[in-house]
Amino acid sequence: MMQIKGGDSLLSKIVEIPRRNHVVRPHRIDIGEKPAMRPLTRLVTASVFLLALHGVQAQGGVGIAAAFRTEVDRRLQVPDAELVNYGRLAESALSEAGVVLEGPQYLLVVDRHPYVQAAFLLLRLAGGEWSGIGAAPVSTGLPGRFDHFVTPLGVFAHSLANPDFRAEGTLNSNGIRGYGARGMRVFDFGWQRVPKGWGDGKVIEMRLQMHATDPDALEQRLGSAQSKGCIRIPATLNTFLDHHGILDADYLQSVREGRQLWVLRPDRAPVPEAGRYLVVLETAREDRPSWSPTPSLPKRKAAPLPKK
Repeated sequence: MMQIKGGDSLLSKIVEIPRRNHVVRPHRIDIGEKPAMRPLTRLVTASVFLLALHGVQAQGGVGIAAAFRTEVDRRLQVPDAELVNYGRLAESALSEAGVVLEGPQYLLVVDRHPYVQAAFLLLRLAGGEWSGIGAAPVSTGLPGRFDHFVTPLGVFAHSLANPDFRAEGTLNSNGIRGYGARGMRVFDFGWQRVPKGWGDGKVIEMRLQMHATDPDALEQRLGSAQSKGCIRIPATLNTFLDHHGILDADYLQSVREGRQLWVLRPDRAPVPEAGRYLVVLETAREDRPSWSPTPSLPKRKAAPLPKK
């Protein structure tokens, strides 16, 4: 686990459009763009970073980072320098979206670049520092076919305005369990206006969801763009986010107010720093980073359809 200081903007250009759930759509991000620093400034910055890193490793965030390593089976070993960039980018995206975080809380950051296709769990502390908890491969939208979209960029709130539900584990017409095994949680971020990934490219509405995928046919493809526009995540990451209430701030507040929500697990153990935001961005890269290996893409083998 590592920690980073937020506040530096690396977003080159931001274009805001009418949005729902605090959505802002940035252009691609060049991870190499950053303000020039004098040698002494770089030395002081590095010293502050290392001191902050030591402080966080000695106290908050260690338990959930250890749980991530134990409970999530498909993990990526992301260098600290990369996590530094993702924390800065998340800070900039939140600022551009007009989102002010009150108190420490977790965020999930997804990089949809074809060479990355990964989710990064970050904790933003009260002082503005960021702590990297863990990372895992995902699959975002792959345009080019009917009903396929590019996953939209922006900051998306996870709230009761768009209630979650759970997978039934049933097979679709292609013999695929689209939401994963029975009981997997489907995190719903509502309708978003997105250009069609086929035909005339007209902007229409797409339901943005984050969910597990078929454990036999599709999970091994995580790390490559595969979906219709939603974000596919490993089943163990789905269970981790669900059990620990990582993005359930609104849901947990509703429970404290006396509501009973069937979608929440009875055995849940929510973190005190539960958050509510998903940040989707795209870094600018010319090749695939070594920490995000190309997944195995064997010929799809779906589960057999039930006999009539």
